[in-house]
Amino acid sequence: MNASSADNPAQAGSVDFRASLHPWNRYVALGDSFTEGVGDPEPRSPGGLRGWADRVAEELSVGHGDFAYANLAVRGRLLHEILEEQVGPALALKPDLITVNAGGNDLIFHRSDPDDLALQLDAGIQALATTGATILLFAGPDWGATPVLGRARGKVAIFNENLRIIASRHDVVIADLWALRQLTNPLMWDPDRLHFSPLGQHTIAIMVLDTLNVPHSLEPLIPKALPGRGWREARADDIVWAREHLFPWVLRRLTKRPYDVELHAKRPEPGPVFGAGMPPGAFVGIDPRNLTDPT
Repeated sequence: MNASSADNPAQAGSVDFRASLHPWNRYVALGDSFTEGVGDPEPRSPGGLRGWADRVAEELSVGHGDFAYANLAVRGRLLHEILEEQVGPALALKPDLITVNAGGNDLIFHRSDPDDLALQLDAGIQALATTGATILLFAGPDWGATPVLGRARGKVAIFNENLRIIASRHDVVIADLWALRQLTNPLMWDPDRLHFSPLGQHTIAIMVLDTLNVPHSLEPLIPKALPGRGWREARADDIVWAREHLFPWVLRRLTKRPYDVELHAKRPEPGPVFGAGMPPGAFVGIDPRNLTDPT
């Protein structure tokens, strides 16, 4: 399903939706903060977040008057929590398109075994596959250049290879974040270096739509290269990032504070993508000002 650029008519910028409408009418997204859209604030969106899944749903809704979208993702969830809390509700919604991301929090913060995680995920995908829906899985990104998080690079790579086996077993589509080398640009990331900025979310949405072979109106944005920095400046930035973002995040995951348990999905019921004041087809583009201040 993921054709090459030369053969794929669904390239970024294609707007001839009448020529090749997609077959889906009900899209359900499962996952953690990545799918919830953390790093891409938007007051007009449910939960105050937009994210790649919303951006994909916006494009899929064009030309489909009865298209519905639900997002069950909850930040901080581990793989077993996603399977236990989200698979059942997803099945009840009877989707014909499902996206799943899971396992990142396990690998990064809990040093989980990628083979054990794959066994759990395989069972969850098998259950979702009973719907007959198209299922899209995400291979994890390459955190190799990120201090501390880069230590999990090998496990993420192993997990990604396991995902390809799962995809083959269940006829699932893979959206490969590791191969999306645009994500090596710092502008694609939120300052916490854990989540993606609006530009990163936009870039991922393009990849998902292209992987699904869907014509869309999203244009790739090529950010300006950041000026070079000396090693002292880079090390100072790393120390500030660890103090303000990494350590508090790890502490929350280890202590499992009560407010984490109270989090819930931002779009638990399928419904129209666009609310009041945002008619179908009204794409909300990226404000260039967000490229320098993504939060």
